[in-house]
Amino acid sequence: MTKRTAFKGILRCLKPYAPLLAVSALCALVNVAAQLAVPFFVGRAIDCCLGAGAVAFGEVFRIFIAIGGCIAAAFAAQYLMSLINNRVVYHVLSEVRMQTFGKLQRLPLKFLDSHAYGEVSGIILTDAEQFADGLLLGFTQLFTGVVTILGVLVILFVLRWEVALVVVLVTPLSLFAAKFISSRTYKTFKKQAEVRAEQTAFIDEAIGNLKVVKAYTHEDENEAFFAVQNEEYRKCSLRALFYSSMPNPVTRFVNSLVYAGVALAGALLAISTAGTAAVFTVGALTTCLSYCNQYTKPFNEITEVLAEFQNAIACAGRIFTLQQEEEQPSDAGKKELGRAQGDVSLRDVSFSYRPEQKLIEHFNVSVGAGKRVAIVGPTGCGKTTVINLLMRFYDVDGGSVAVDGVDVRDMTRASLRKNYGMVLQETWLKRATVRENLCMGRPDCTEEEMVAAAKAVHAHGFIRRLPKGYDTVIGGEGSLSEGQKQLLCVARVMICRPPMLILDEATSNIDTRTERLVQDAFARLMEGRTCFIVAHRLSTIRNADMILVMNAGHIVEQGTHDQLLLQGGFYAQLYNAQF
Repeated sequence: MTKRTAFKGILRCLKPYAPLLAVSALCALVNVAAQLAVPFFVGRAIDCCLGAGAVAFGEVFRIFIAIGGCIAAAFAAQYLMSLINNRVVYHVLSEVRMQTFGKLQRLPLKFLDSHAYGEVSGIILTDAEQFADGLLLGFTQLFTGVVTILGVLVILFVLRWEVALVVVLVTPLSLFAAKFISSRTYKTFKKQAEVRAEQTAFIDEAIGNLKVVKAYTHEDENEAFFAVQNEEYRKCSLRALFYSSMPNPVTRFVNSLVYAGVALAGALLAISTAGTAAVFTVGALTTCLSYCNQYTKPFNEITEVLAEFQNAIACAGRIFTLQQEEEQPSDAGKKELGRAQGDVSLRDVSFSYRPEQKLIEHFNVSVGAGKRVAIVGPTGCGKTTVINLLMRFYDVDGGSVAVDGVDVRDMTRASLRKNYGMVLQETWLKRATVRENLCMGRPDCTEEEMVAAAKAVHAHGFIRRLPKGYDTVIGGEGSLSEGQKQLLCVARVMICRPPMLILDEATSNIDTRTERLVQDAFARLMEGRTCFIVAHRLSTIRNADMILVMNAGHIVEQGTHDQLLLQGGFYAQLYNAQF
């Protein structure tokens, strides 16, 4: 995303807050006007000192009162402006994060399958924070600084055009330096954000799979890879820091030239106009020098803010790029599937994750309501892909998947998935109480139903032994084994009692004794329900009504366990290899 596009995106985020920003701008004008009035009054006070014993104290006193009023007005305006700017920025930050997280919920699974989780979380957390910090500095300093510069120029031209001309002639040096530095700062901060995202993704991956890393003694390789990433991040950060640090010394040098030029021009004017009607007084010279400081100070601030603002734009670009990712097609106008009977058919289905790599081609199968279908085959043959198509995590490239005779693409995803209960090999439990995890699919289930499901899968015993029983927070007070987590996932499905089930190696982390008990519970649960069972341990699918044997995306054999053994084909080879 280009810098201009990212900036337009920022303006769209700020549009709802236009009234508040208008008030903030008004406060900035009042603040600047009050601050610019102070040097004028100071100059007048100096001119009230006509000589030894000739000081107009009454006038000086009135001037000091006016200065106090200006300072009070500037303080009040600054306070109100900061209050408004903080409110706007952190509301925008909250909304941007909500919009980005909401976007993730609407993106197809293929997006997350092709992006590292750490990179995505880095965009929502780190990039959004950097975006807010830069935006806040832009509001509080950038606008005020620009108004101050313009205000000082106007006042100087009114006071003495010769002095103003000196300022105007030297100013382009600051503008050129600011443009030169900011153009390079954006590129360095953009590169820094990208490298930081890659590093975050690797850290997330390394920590999440630390057991695997240690099991394969891959610590040294990980450290070496991280060292390479860290070195790249160090170089990017140094470049970004170098360019972001350049504005201050450069602009201070230019500002010193401005100050020296104004002092020299003012001194010459004071000497040349002495004794004339257009005398340039010492008070006026002091006023001009004060304005010169007020004029040059914003350049220092603006150039520093520009570096942060460039970083904010770079981070905003990454956020808006994610927000513009293509969403999964809307379900608007699609049919709501009630409680399904359970007839499922796949007709001439073709699908591949990448067009150049074929996976499933011309796949056909019909499953009657209440039937148990097992899907077996070697790794990579397409078993899990069939499950993805049944749940409509992906849409078919060709053919159709139908439930009760209706193409799943003609019904809403939510109503389709409510009719499936799914237990995967990888357990997923959120950080919440056991009760909340069990009742996730049916928040309105009764205590009796929840306990009955836990007892059915033989999880009630270990749950009761937890510090707070069903109210124990998983991941906090309660530390569970993988097998126990899987039992909770099974119980969660049993509470929902959907008409169709998908079991993808649902007992892979359970010991043999408990597996037999759970299989009995599954047998009761599967009565009258259409079931799809993905299994590697073929002993668990002997009682299936139909076994589909897949290889290279095709059904090579199908039948019951006994029929397939008698055929002595591919299934028989797989089965005999396990026994």
